[in-house]
Amino acid sequence: MTVAPDLVAQILRLHAVEKWRVGTIARQLHVHRDVVRRVLAGNCAPVHTSALRPSRIDAYRPFLLATLTKFPTLTAARLHAMVSERGYVGSTSHFRALVAGLRPRPVAEAYLRLRTLPGEQAQVDWAHLGHLQIGRARRPLMAFVMVLSHSRMIFLRFFLDARMDSFLRGHVEAFIAFNGCPRVALYDNLKSAVLERVDHVSGSSIRFNPQLLALAAHYRFEPRPVAVARGNEKGRVERAIRYIRDSFFAGRSFTDLADLNAQARLWCLGLAADRRWPEDGALSVRQAFEAEGRSLMTLPETAFALGERVAANVGKTPYVRFDTNDYSVPHTHVRRTLTVLADEQWVRVLDGATELARHRRCWDSHAQIEDDAHLQRLVDAKRAGRAHRACDRLGVAAPASAELLKRAGARGENLGSITAALMRLLERWGAAALQAAITEALARDAAHPNAVRSELERARAANGEPPPVALVLPEHVAKRDAPVRTHDLRSYDRQPERQHEQEPDHPQDPPESPDE
Repeated sequence: MTVAPDLVAQILRLHAVEKWRVGTIARQLHVHRDVVRRVLAGNCAPVHTSALRPSRIDAYRPFLLATLTKFPTLTAARLHAMVSERGYVGSTSHFRALVAGLRPRPVAEAYLRLRTLPGEQAQVDWAHLGHLQIGRARRPLMAFVMVLSHSRMIFLRFFLDARMDSFLRGHVEAFIAFNGCPRVALYDNLKSAVLERVDHVSGSSIRFNPQLLALAAHYRFEPRPVAVARGNEKGRVERAIRYIRDSFFAGRSFTDLADLNAQARLWCLGLAADRRWPEDGALSVRQAFEAEGRSLMTLPETAFALGERVAANVGKTPYVRFDTNDYSVPHTHVRRTLTVLADEQWVRVLDGATELARHRRCWDSHAQIEDDAHLQRLVDAKRAGRAHRACDRLGVAAPASAELLKRAGARGENLGSITAALMRLLERWGAAALQAAITEALARDAAHPNAVRSELERARAANGEPPPVALVLPEHVAKRDAPVRTHDLRSYDRQPERQHEQEPDHPQDPPESPDE
């Protein structure tokens, strides 16, 4: 930190003329003591200090220094326990401050400026930029960033997750935006790139993600991870992410993910491309990229197959679950294992190579996305199933009903209504009576529920039995027993009054009798 010249002069005057000590100057001028010491040391002024008072830790300094030299990361709590066993009686808080001054500091490491050839290398990383609330779902907002190491051209693409399919899609769209592919792609140790590092005595081996290797084989580039805890090796993408946070994302408003990505494309081709090129201040990043574009590898003619492919089990309801949401499938595929192929726009459900369903992808959580045709076919199948169950029950209770339905079907009758009518008779009269009545009706070649009902009534009258009474009326019968509103009879009382009003004022004389 640079100290103002007037402050330097004031510190020197108070120390040399007024004989103020370092702590007094720092307290009165509201600066740190190290600032005062740095000013006095830079001007070769003697620092007025008092003799150090003896400390309880003085006797243990050699032991602490030797221990910290051998074990530099040993905690202050463990060191305090060790010196307490050797007779130290000081407080823990003061001991921590003393150990902090004794602990050896790592030697500052110098770095070389890394330079790359045009079209040689790109650096890739994810950046987390908060969350988006979509319905009930709280989705992470992830930024895929790729930077060409030579020209510093930035590609920026936002996703609602950091899954492998999004990682691969970011590569493909970046290569299309650059109209070429670099020879090397540099990554840190994220799981999308490196699954495992096996450190043997003689060296280390790296197991890459097989999907990333498939992408690299398609575009012919080399995936290369940086060393562990060596983020400086991909400093260009790290600085680009910081630049994105400060220059693009800070204070920006957007309506949805598509709007944000549209703004990101304009920013990458506009403000980010017009910034100064670090290698030559006379050129812009855009000009450096135009020169580097001729060195990028040509893209293959065929596109790389994108999309997340997962296996999904269908339970007893016709839905597959993907990304916490349920998508409908035909009811004929329940209790099956199907394949879900999803991208940002669509969710496709496949049975082998056959596409069973296609839905718009939902980014909400715990939602049901349904195709009306799937549900309607299930409803129709359920209705047909109910009819079959009624026929089965009739066949067990009254076997003659099968012949009655066969004859009715030959005449083109509605078998559904006939089955429902026979089921009502079965519930009212019982299985034995219905079987006998159907047999009599078939003998008279009257294959209809009305004939069966007549036979039931005739048999009841012949046996002198009372008519059966249903304890609980069926729903369709109960609906017919609606209350009848009585008519207002006062209208009839007004009829004589109207007739009286219509009579003339002078009624006609009665006819004369024949005697007169």
